[in-house]
Amino acid sequence: MFKNLKSDLPASIVVFFVALPLCLGIALASGAPLFSGLIAGIIGGIVVGGLSGSKIGVSGPAAGLAAIVLTAIGALGGYENFLVAVVLGGVIQLIFGILKAGVIGYYFPSSVIKGMLTGIGLIIILKQIPNFFGYDEESAWDLEFFEIDGGNTFSELFSILGNIQPGPALIGIISLLLIILWDKVLSKKSKLFELIQGPFVVVVLGIIFFIITKDHKVLSISANHMVSVPIPTDATDFINQFSFPNFSAITNIEVWVTAFTIALVASLETLLCVEASDKIDPDKNVTPTNRELLAQGTGNIISGLIGGLPITQVIVRSSANVQSGGKSKLSTILHGFLLLISVILIPKLLNMIPLSVLASILLVVGYKLAKPTLFKKMYALGWKQWVPFIVTVVGIVFTDLLFGIGLGLGVGIIVILLKSYQNSHFLHIQDNSNGKHKIKMTLAEEVTFFNKGAILKELESLPRDTYLEIDLVNTRYLDNDIIEILEDFIFKAKERNIDLKLVSKRGVVENPTSFIEFFNEKPKSNLSLS
Repeated sequence: MFKNLKSDLPASIVVFFVALPLCLGIALASGAPLFSGLIAGIIGGIVVGGLSGSKIGVSGPAAGLAAIVLTAIGALGGYENFLVAVVLGGVIQLIFGILKAGVIGYYFPSSVIKGMLTGIGLIIILKQIPNFFGYDEESAWDLEFFEIDGGNTFSELFSILGNIQPGPALIGIISLLLIILWDKVLSKKSKLFELIQGPFVVVVLGIIFFIITKDHKVLSISANHMVSVPIPTDATDFINQFSFPNFSAITNIEVWVTAFTIALVASLETLLCVEASDKIDPDKNVTPTNRELLAQGTGNIISGLIGGLPITQVIVRSSANVQSGGKSKLSTILHGFLLLISVILIPKLLNMIPLSVLASILLVVGYKLAKPTLFKKMYALGWKQWVPFIVTVVGIVFTDLLFGIGLGLGVGIIVILLKSYQNSHFLHIQDNSNGKHKIKMTLAEEVTFFNKGAILKELESLPRDTYLEIDLVNTRYLDNDIIEILEDFIFKAKERNIDLKLVSKRGVVENPTSFIEFFNEKPKSNLSLS
């Protein structure tokens, strides 16, 4: 794990700066103590990060649960009663993991996962713009379209006009330009600029700007546009920030209903984020989903026991980790320790960071998730990929994460049901001569994204030194998701000394460099091989 320290340490610092305002903002939006968000972030980094099988996934409090938490705290009669539901929710997640419910994550089509990433990217951009200009800092953490305060995503944008604050806007613009310059130019000039990440530099610059301008009549930044970490006066005051569950409420049926809701929603969001983070992982690692549920369940039990919010894997932090060069779970664990150390040792320094500076970092993260080129690429893949993708994006932007994904999945299922499907494949072991396992995988006549989990499982279980023949002679319909799995497997095959032979009506090729190129240069969403 420590062999990638040079990559993981800078990435952990960036993830820390992304996670810090999210932990505080989500706690604020949830109607919970601010410290509860930090607890969840610390547990999500250190505990869940250590137990998880994901190399680049980052866990913490999730904005998608904020409305559930806000409602539950009031309905259950207080935060201590709500914490009982968090603990029980973690126990239920452990049961999900033991029952191997993680397989559900494999049954979401690639187009919906990409739509989820893009939709979240757009939401980040839209929600951070007010913070960037120093207006309505609370809206940044309410990721649903219809916000708790009665407004919506676009009404907040229109309200910025006439309410721009010069200080936050100036340092926000400077920070954004510097991050772009650092990413596009300076990082290619010297390894020093790769080691020292642009987001760290702009945070330092933001603190200096605040100190210099704090008495300026025009450029000073008010307290409500700064990071607001609780500052304990002594060790006793710090310990008093922790809350503990009131287990006498365990007999309340509403507590159990809330616990099951938390477990279900948190597990689903985690599985979706696992699929999405694996999709953007440059090393093409495959996260064991059942182990992830066990890790998340353990994290939620511990978080609930000491006063933290519910935890899920979160794509915003995970994508920031990937974009910053994180290679292993060490970056996730380190970001958790950075949160812990900073809230103990330097809370006053953290409170000198302007929110507009952190907004500039999140704007870049959002843009990289929702690049215009992705829309063009998805459109080029054909309507069977484009329609579920765009429906998911629009659904997330105008409703919320889970409802948007549900819409996209519904459309994806309708599209797939237009094409009949059969079993995906069968395996035939020919012999074990010459030290090589010779295995033949014959794909069925029609293979769709529903077959993704089965094929992925078979490919991952192949032993080293295998000779794998993939027979597509009788395959007439091959979904783009399966082509992507085969494309990603090329990387793993080289690591495990697996030789590939592809047999189809288009020809026979040994150890193809790219399945996408083999199937006609440009990938097509649903390939007709006949």
